[in-house]
Amino acid sequence: MHKRAEGRGRRADQAVDTWIPVSAAGLRPGPSALSPHSTNQQVENVATALGFDYGARRIGVAVGNGLTGTARPLEVVGNGPQGPDWKRIDGLVHDWRPQVLLVGLPLTLDGAEQRNSTAARGFATALARRYELPAHLVDERLSSREAARRFADRRARGTARRKDAQNLDAVAAQVIVETWLTQIPPR
Repeated sequence: MHKRAEGRGRRADQAVDTWIPVSAAGLRPGPSALSPHSTNQQVENVATALGFDYGARRIGVAVGNGLTGTARPLEVVGNGPQGPDWKRIDGLVHDWRPQVLLVGLPLTLDGAEQRNSTAARGFATALARRYELPAHLVDERLSSREAARRFADRRARGTARRKDAQNLDAVAAQVIVETWLTQIPPR
């Protein structure tokens, strides 16, 4: 586990929150960084955010800048029966030193949770505990569709090749980070 400077962040058991409905079986979040009852203090120091598009086989990773409001895809990390490639995720957290972690929460089009929602929540909890950083769940409805649209646009312009499709999960993570960044209250 990576140690952090004292006084930064919250306890791991308080680290995961969300601004979308939480099922009775889900986590009991504290106030969201975006809820009307929270303060900008929770997000005012977010210079760097790491976002994750969690999947059973692959996890897309993107980085976002809270100061510029921009994000970019980084890479796709493996996931499998033994769990995520924690060594690679450790390296990304070490290299980027984020102040917040974002995990896409898969929901149905009508906003209901699905089977993968529980796995994404578990991953967010594991991230928060492992890195002692706040982890936010972000509604990721249509993020994969948006990632595919962006890829198709790049292909049409000739700036992407078919083999670049392996990075679609990282582009979906970029969309997740962008979604969160556009909803941060102005400073």
